[in-house]
Amino acid sequence: MKAITLQAYGGPEVAQLRHDVEKPQATPGHVLVKVACAGINFMDIHTRQGKYAHSSTYPVRLPCTLGMEGAGVVVEIGPGVSHLAVGDRVAWCIAWGAYAEYANVPVEKIAQIPNAISFDQAAAAMFQGCTAHYLIDDVARLQAGSTCLVHAASGSIGQLLVQMARRLGATVLTTASTVDKCAIALQQGAHQAWTYDRFADQVRQATGGRGVDVVFDCVGKNTLRESFRACRTRGLIVNYGNVSGSLTDLDPMELGEAGSLFLTRPRLADHMADGATVQRRANAVFAAMLEGTLTVDIEGHYSLETVQQVHARIEARQQIGKAVLWVDRDLH
Repeated sequence: MKAITLQAYGGPEVAQLRHDVEKPQATPGHVLVKVACAGINFMDIHTRQGKYAHSSTYPVRLPCTLGMEGAGVVVEIGPGVSHLAVGDRVAWCIAWGAYAEYANVPVEKIAQIPNAISFDQAAAAMFQGCTAHYLIDDVARLQAGSTCLVHAASGSIGQLLVQMARRLGATVLTTASTVDKCAIALQQGAHQAWTYDRFADQVRQATGGRGVDVVFDCVGKNTLRESFRACRTRGLIVNYGNVSGSLTDLDPMELGEAGSLFLTRPRLADHMADGATVQRRANAVFAAMLEGTLTVDIEGHYSLETVQQVHARIEARQQIGKAVLWVDRDLH
């Protein structure tokens, strides 16, 4: 079968398309999926760069097949699997191997998808949608009347956070790197949007000096300390990414000085621990999509043959939305 494989870590050139990869079989506790679409994520870039080479949360090791999010049809059931059947339409994330014609996927990562959700929509929504869902519902516990600040609000997860927070009745303040990207945040429902320059002052002014209840910060080093200043006393800072690098010199005393803040660095894997939880999150995301209160924009559809070019574009940060690989267009 065709697959994008890694034999070594490095730049886009190490993501090699091979046509002679052995088709996997469904192992115990797994199902074999004929892949229709695979989502393209920064986690794929990080995998290729070797950032998970020693991770216990995401234990992907060389050699491997890229792609940690996909959608398709179950074609084989492994021993011990009773709740899925051949022909089921499914999607998954944080299980590697989606950049291929077939993937052997653990059932605890699998969610069944409604017939009204297309494979490309499912592959685009699973990882970012479940991430936004657990950040808002489990970590921040936002509700009507809450206030939050979403950094990188024009990005894939940022746009979903804005929409989900507005859906709950929260006040949503946002940042982005350019005025054009701020406009995207406003289109998604943000109440206000600013560039990163002096954003804490803007937030304080917009909240009458109080600060927001929750900050969703995926930027990291360049914003985290200012995020402290934008947050209210005893507020919550959710650092779920480090696009600008990690803050390696943080003294916990700073959290006290900033108003007895709570700081957390969650990971999706710990909030997708079993199949029931995965299905519950996916159901919430798909239901919002079907009712029209959540929009997942697909920036582009690509083929396996273009993976190196697409990865290069992502690393250069030239694209905003979610990209999807079409692996098998004959599946509907």
